[in-house]
Amino acid sequence: MSVHGTILVLDGTSTNRIMLKVQLTAAWYHVVQGEKVQGLAGLLRRARPDLVLTAQTLPDGTAADVKKLVMADPELADVPVVAIAPQNDKAARLQALSDGLDDVLAHPFKDTLLLARVRSLMRVRAESQDLRLGGSQPIGFAEPAPALITPPKSGHVALLTQTSSIGAKWRNALANRLKHRLTAHTSSNLQCLLSGPTPDAILIEIGADRSGLSVLNDLKSRGATRHTAVIGILTQNDPGIAAEILDRGGDAVCMNRFCADETVLRLENLIARKTRLDQMRASLRRGIAESWVDPLTGLHNRRYAMHAIDRIVAQSNQTQRGFAVMLADLDHFKSINDRFGHVCGDRVLTETAARMQRAIGAAGFVARIGGEEFMIGVPDTTQDNALKLARTLCDCICKTPFKLPGTFAPVPVTISIGVISAQPARSSGAPVETLIQSADTALYAAKRAGRNQVSFRQCAA
Repeated sequence: MSVHGTILVLDGTSTNRIMLKVQLTAAWYHVVQGEKVQGLAGLLRRARPDLVLTAQTLPDGTAADVKKLVMADPELADVPVVAIAPQNDKAARLQALSDGLDDVLAHPFKDTLLLARVRSLMRVRAESQDLRLGGSQPIGFAEPAPALITPPKSGHVALLTQTSSIGAKWRNALANRLKHRLTAHTSSNLQCLLSGPTPDAILIEIGADRSGLSVLNDLKSRGATRHTAVIGILTQNDPGIAAEILDRGGDAVCMNRFCADETVLRLENLIARKTRLDQMRASLRRGIAESWVDPLTGLHNRRYAMHAIDRIVAQSNQTQRGFAVMLADLDHFKSINDRFGHVCGDRVLTETAARMQRAIGAAGFVARIGGEEFMIGVPDTTQDNALKLARTLCDCICKTPFKLPGTFAPVPVTISIGVISAQPARSSGAPVETLIQSADTALYAAKRAGRNQVSFRQCAA
């Protein structure tokens, strides 16, 4: 049997543990059981659960103690912890949410609601794991330190109700208890909500007619609101609709009408979670972007260049227009480092990059692929235009000496460039490595001919 994840069940009453194990095992979850806070740290290390279900009160502690132990392990800090409280015990439910528990289930509960809540939280856990895994891979020249997760600042909460009077009532009840900006909308005017700034959280009123479920589908299918925290406010105590809300992407459900106390606690917990996941996504995006960039010059790096040449070749075969690949190498760069030091050498590299980038503009890309070596790719160009651009690049380096720190006079610098010009019929079967090898041959021809010049080579088929 293929299991869908590991769930740790904590309860001092064996019959409760057995009942939960039967329900969860039937849904293909691996269940580990415990009954006390004592020894829990070791059990967590061994089981590595994806979710923890714990009774509100254990023989030697509470659900809050369980949450603290889970949070103390960095590898498990994103594991959801759900408290199980007695039916109709509102104070216990609010206390659990106040203690930072991810949710509270009232016992006894129907299988459909239990499993929907488990599936919902498992999805969040899986997303968090994916973001952590993606952010931990070595993807650039040098990895930045992990970004600190900062607490959420004032956000935006949208209220989506069936009538404006209900929206006004909710807004008045929440206004003095939340630091977040509140806006009220009716379900019939969803476009008004979607046309403004994306909310951090949305409260949706869902009645017996279930029309709010369609609104939930709409919100979760849109790119702008896909990651917005959504809380369904049920006008009645209907576990079936509650389970459907969670399975359609809702993040939480408030049963049996609006309760300001519970709503405030759920909003704060969910907005904090959304902030954490948003910052992880942003960190991952930055890491991916930086993996294509040379940290010294700000140019693209070799990894980007190889992919870019692949795309240029593919585009050429589609458009049947030519392209050019150039390799450029600063002449006698080692002597610059030896005479003036590596700080001045770095200054030459960064200034060279800036000059070449200005010369290329939007015509193509420039990448630093080695110490003092650069690659240039130019799509949709002719042989004559490629040679003209290469000479412009050569001139932009040699015609203006470089001002370096600690030197009395500007230092002359030159560059050699090897150019290949390719046509679709000639390049369609040539791998990128062959194109670069041809450009490299042209570059060394320019070096042998005296440097500070351009050497051209027609791409071989």
